[in-house]
Amino acid sequence: MSRYRRNAGATFSLKYHLVWCPKYRRKVLVAPYDMRLKEIIAEVAAEAEMIVHAVEVMPDHVHLFVEADPTLAVAGIVNRFKGRSSRLMRREFPALRSRLPTLWSRSYYAGSVGHVSAKVVEAYIAAQKGM
Repeated sequence: MSRYRRNAGATFSLKYHLVWCPKYRRKVLVAPYDMRLKEIIAEVAAEAEMIVHAVEVMPDHVHLFVEADPTLAVAGIVNRFKGRSSRLMRREFPALRSRLPTLWSRSYYAGSVGHVSAKVVEAYIAAQKGM
């Protein structure tokens, strides 16, 4: 697989580390919920042509390393995963409905992951004027 992906108007390598938690950071993401959540994440990613590089479901939070097209905003990516998973899991597992008013807290962490450090990019941009 290439280091870069392409669409009609761009060449890109946009990877994000996303983390989100259940409401009140409750430790509800255990078997069988964890496996179903991983399936839903894979489905959402496939539909939006995102690549999931890694996913880990902990009892009280989710880590996701995903690569996405630049036409998708980070907030939109997170909302796709959280929205679909909340709706489906609360429908399929009534115990989740009784324990939590909503499955996910509203907050999340998003960090971009790149091939080079910020310092290297800054040096490259600064060197362009001299070329």
